[in-house]
Amino acid sequence: MALNPRLRDWQGKTAWLIGASTGIGAATAHGLHGAGARVVVSARQAALLDAFVAAHPGSRALPLDVMDLPALHAAAADLGPVDLCVYCAGYYRPMSALQFDLAEARRHLDINFQGALNLLDAVLPGQLAAGRGHLSLVSSVAGYRGLPKALAYGPSKAALTHLAEALYLDLHPQGLGVSVIHPGFVKTPMTAQNDFHMPAAIAPEEAARAMLAGWAAGDFEIHFPKRFTRFMKALRQLPNRLYFPLVSKANR
Repeated sequence: MALNPRLRDWQGKTAWLIGASTGIGAATAHGLHGAGARVVVSARQAALLDAFVAAHPGSRALPLDVMDLPALHAAAADLGPVDLCVYCAGYYRPMSALQFDLAEARRHLDINFQGALNLLDAVLPGQLAAGRGHLSLVSSVAGYRGLPKALAYGPSKAALTHLAEALYLDLHPQGLGVSVIHPGFVKTPMTAQNDFHMPAAIAPEEAARAMLAGWAAGDFEIHFPKRFTRFMKALRQLPNRLYFPLVSKANR
């Protein structure tokens, strides 16, 4: 059963992606442009956004930092209500409690969660007034349960998932769509810093195709690649007495 209005025909529709300079965001912007959407890309790296616009006629770049609330408000006012708004800004550095870094932990929360709240402050009033639009938050399977080396990243993504669920309950009755994206390992500049084998790692283009398919199906949760994410979902169901020894053993 579709939990959201199905987003299938992109002709004449506007998609705004925040965090679209590289990785999943850039690949998804490319996919939406190919499907016929008017694509607007935002991130801090203006040169990369300009390169995207040069390669994708009809698209637009709005450089900004997600922690700059006035810039987000100005961009949202400029664009007006959009058909799809995707928060794919993200930050990741491996961290364990043995090397805890408060500044790094706060940076994860700022970019992965606070930035999403800033975006909501900028776009929600317009979408509620218009009675249309779809918000999509890119979380991670790292937010399902506690994982090694994810002391800062995992909690920030878990908060984003919880936020999406609460938003759905509030906004679905108002006619707005809400979805949460749970990628497994995707080969991006962010995951390139990992020093361990990434099971079932996929290219950003495959991630983008899964996201467009999920929006077309009206899904609330879009997760991929399923050969990996279904395993992670199964781990969520394990009692703690089984989960902790199993994950600890796999991390040795």
